[in-house]
Amino acid sequence: MKINKRDSILLFAIVLLFLNCKKKNGDNSEPFTAPIIYQESLDIFPNPERGFIHNFTVYSEGVGLNSSTLAGLKKENVSMIMRLFYLEKFKDKPISNEELTLIKSDMQKLRDAGLKCVLRFAYTDNMTVSDAPLSVVMQHLDQLKPLFQENKDVIAFVQAGFIGAWGEWHSSSNGLATVENETKILNKLLSVLPTGIMVQVRTPAAKQQIFNNISPVDSTIAYTSENRSRVGHHNDCFLSGETDYGTYTNVKADKEYISKEALYVPTGGETCPPEGSLPDCASSIASMKLLKWTFLNLDWYQPVIAAWKSSGCFNEFQRNLGYRIVLVKATLPDKVSANEKYSFEISLTNKGYAPLYNYKICNLVFKNTSSSEIYSYPLPIDLRNCKPNGLLAIKNAININSIPKGEYALYLNIIDQSETLSKRPEYSIRLANTNVWEEVSGMNSLQQKVVVQ
Repeated sequence: MKINKRDSILLFAIVLLFLNCKKKNGDNSEPFTAPIIYQESLDIFPNPERGFIHNFTVYSEGVGLNSSTLAGLKKENVSMIMRLFYLEKFKDKPISNEELTLIKSDMQKLRDAGLKCVLRFAYTDNMTVSDAPLSVVMQHLDQLKPLFQENKDVIAFVQAGFIGAWGEWHSSSNGLATVENETKILNKLLSVLPTGIMVQVRTPAAKQQIFNNISPVDSTIAYTSENRSRVGHHNDCFLSGETDYGTYTNVKADKEYISKEALYVPTGGETCPPEGSLPDCASSIASMKLLKWTFLNLDWYQPVIAAWKSSGCFNEFQRNLGYRIVLVKATLPDKVSANEKYSFEISLTNKGYAPLYNYKICNLVFKNTSSSEIYSYPLPIDLRNCKPNGLLAIKNAININSIPKGEYALYLNIIDQSETLSKRPEYSIRLANTNVWEEVSGMNSLQQKVVVQ
């Protein structure tokens, strides 16, 4: 076969490219490492701080959460509940020790069950019944501060609450549903909560008026202690009509505002009786994607939930509410000298409707295939930056001087930042890939073994 000059040049370039791929830091002897391509899984499974939730309501000094009921929720792929405490007995006095003990006990039951909660407080579930005056609300928030601090590990989000029926910021008999008083209550709530916990308010207009700012949270202030960066949204009449019973004032602008903000602050809530027909699958999916929904109440409104099940999109929501992190590919050398750094690349994407909102610790784990000894290395990566449909690249070189020679299996272990939960696999993040999740350890296999020489 005759090769012309042009073909010769092209062949030479390909050979050079191949040889360059084999080089690493000038070492021509290291073999070329082919990237691992991972298979995405469509399995439905729970992950922390996302998905469908159940609502558990309790009145003053009532019956606490049932541990057996909580233990069964994982079978429904539920990892989080809504816990709504009514303080109707304390509208004119401090919260009793019995009530504070109830709250503390419930938080421990959640911890024991491997769950977290969305937390809300209110004084009435009736629009014709009074709430509490501002001074009492402020006193109660001071009382709750130690409980917030002690149980921040199992509090995923807090809803602003306290004002009016159901704590939904309307119908206040004490005049709390004004911008002035909403501002005082929200700022007080943020001051008594640990800075890492985000709060949700009922409407976008409420947030904009409180902070006198119509610009959505962006990357310049995201995840800081600035109050505006810690406030997201809960819609308790989702998909019920044009304005969702007054959730939106300027519908298009408000939805665009939430859509942009929800890259950094959480959106969630529940449906309610629609003003017209029940929402169909296509419009529901489009709305959840646009507004980046991270959780939804299974208990209200039941006809909407039933319609999704009969129409075939309920599984779609189970799968994609919140984040759904997927391994795409990784370059993981299978040999390394003990006195060298282990250089690698891992690519992730997010197939869910929303990002993560709470910081997680991401570790590359070496597990000895003979002794099962584990060596874990924190990675300088923030998975909150893995936005829906985006890519996040982890490229690093780890000093492995402390690892004895031998063969190791590699894992990605994404754990809760709280020391109390970091070793609990129920609080680790499972990646949506086939043959990666180890339920007992809470680690994700990278499907690669490396020999430390």
